[in-house]
Amino acid sequence: MKRNARTGLPLEGATSEAPPGVPDILAPRLAVVFCGINPATTSALAGIPFVHSTNRFWHVLYRAGFTPEQLQPEDARSILRCRCGITAAVARATPKAADLTREEIRAASASLKRKIRNYSPQVIAFLGKAAFAAIADASNVTWGRQSDRFSGAVSWVLPNPSGRNRAFRTEDLVQAYSELREYLARRLKSW
Repeated sequence: MKRNARTGLPLEGATSEAPPGVPDILAPRLAVVFCGINPATTSALAGIPFVHSTNRFWHVLYRAGFTPEQLQPEDARSILRCRCGITAAVARATPKAADLTREEIRAASASLKRKIRNYSPQVIAFLGKAAFAAIADASNVTWGRQSDRFSGAVSWVLPNPSGRNRAFRTEDLVQAYSELREYLARRLKSW
């Protein structure tokens, strides 16, 4: 099997098997759970969320004040110490989110709702309008706090930090994520 020389991960298309999933990083009563639409193939192969070098997630979290230092993808589980968690709306990994159908995302809604109800975070932050629109069956989604809760949690929509999302500069992402961080700081005295 051919592997990437830098990461050691199998190259996409090097195997006919579907890549494994990316495990959730969750704990009860977190301040926020970041919910991506689905894992990228590179993340699934590594078993680590947001592992691709072009993904800005870890950098943006640090700059927005969610973590005291910039975490490396390999240290993803340490995000729990910062009262943050990670999950995906759809478990199936794809090279790009556009490979998912709206129906596939909508079908994942019941499972995601159960997960959020069980873990009871203060906020669920959807990373991208598409994931929230399909999961919540909403047609006109805006950035930021949403009027409806999601399984008891405040629902929030943030721009997707994927390197494929070039509609947002890093500074724009930091600003959007900082707004959520400030909201949580006002709500949670022990933050």
